[in-house]
Amino acid sequence: QVQLVESGGGLVQAGGSLRLSCAASGRAFSRYAMAWFRQAPGKERMFVAAISWSGGVTNYADSVKGRFTISRDNARNMVYLQMNSLKPEDTAVYYCAAQQPYGSGGYATSDYDYWGQGTQVTISS
Repeated sequence: QVQLVESGGGLVQAGGSLRLSCAASGRAFSRYAMAWFRQAPGKERMFVAAISWSGGVTNYADSVKGRFTISRDNARNMVYLQMNSLKPEDTAVYYCAAQQPYGSGGYATSDYDYWGQGTQVTISS
């Protein structure tokens, strides 16, 4: 069982930056592929970025490539999402997600087994 707690959301102006953090419980954290998703009001939860259990492979949605960076610190049970050059369309609740050990990641919400409660990111124009 994994529990995830996101933090770092807030209100920033367009062009600004934020770093989201996800703290994970459990001794098996280093074996979980991790991801960030986001959900805007009235829309489905969408894939943002994923990182393999080793940290060696990352994937991004086209809309955030070159602006967002996902990383992890297995010694601290942490996953991060560095968001730069933020746009109003990045406004959403951002969720951290974990996949069962040694998974290959994925782009669908159904690929992930554990979810955090979300953190609000609001970008003003």
